[in-house]
Amino acid sequence: MKRSTFYIALGAVLFALSIPVDAQQPAGRVPTIGFLTTGAETSPNPYVEALRQGLHDLGYVEGKNIHIEYRYAGGKAERLPELAQELVRLKVDVLVTGAASVVRATKSATSTLPIVVTNIGDLSGLVASLARPGGNVTGLTHISAELVGKRLELLKEVVPKISRVAFLKSDDATAAKAMFNDAQGTAKALAVQFQLLEVNVKNPDIEGTFRVIVRERIGALITESSGPVGFHRKRVLELVEQNRIPAMHSEQEWVNAGGLMSYGANRVDLYRRAAVYVDKILKGAKPADLPVEQPIKFDLIINLKAAKQIGVTIPPNVLARADKVIR
Repeated sequence: MKRSTFYIALGAVLFALSIPVDAQQPAGRVPTIGFLTTGAETSPNPYVEALRQGLHDLGYVEGKNIHIEYRYAGGKAERLPELAQELVRLKVDVLVTGAASVVRATKSATSTLPIVVTNIGDLSGLVASLARPGGNVTGLTHISAELVGKRLELLKEVVPKISRVAFLKSDDATAAKAMFNDAQGTAKALAVQFQLLEVNVKNPDIEGTFRVIVRERIGALITESSGPVGFHRKRVLELVEQNRIPAMHSEQEWVNAGGLMSYGANRVDLYRRAAVYVDKILKGAKPADLPVEQPIKFDLIINLKAAKQIGVTIPPNVLARADKVIR
């Protein structure tokens, strides 16, 4: 009997040792990240993939030692408070988002949940300062005061004859409005009339906006892709091509989708960088003490196919400065 008991015990030990290490569950609770965006669920989503890659680089594997709860508002801003409260009820450890409206909706539900922003322009009222956020929000911003002016300069280099340019943005994008105002000095120096066109968040009318552009003979367009402008990107690009309007965009994804040019921070990379903040917070850091990161590199992307479709020739000196050219 003693010998039988010994062999049974030995067999149990050997069986336990034979179980693959990666099949064993990690000790303790698996942390959960909430991912909330105003956009629609798409696959593949470059922002989601960038966040996953950033987490993977830091040793996190979704489904093993990290869990992500995804929520998409599908372009309906009114759904954000409901979705934010849902994630709060799930007791996620940290929330990742790329829209100021999402942050405000979440902050109305909780003041303690750590929030990592990925590419928000307007952080006023959300952090005390970029260096010391002071609350439960930190992360990355995509803005720089000179950005819109630089886009205007590049557009003027490509289409020297333009005298009227429109800046298309969501009516709730206050940081974009500030950048538009800052660019008025550049517009004056370039002898360009720089006009603001806003798309209403609650009742977006993209077609109506382009009727204004055509009626007022606006020669070129600069877009800021927050809110309904970004959500209706496909339709904006269709109308840009249909009316043969040279346009400069704020994100490379617009050029990948058929836009002419973009100049700005690599927003996909911002989502990858957000993983660093998530990692620090999960290890005990407080958002209040983590400085908001500003972009230091801006990419110029040019789509020669789009240029040909609208009859624009990109000057060699501009082409030579491009970080990426789509042919």
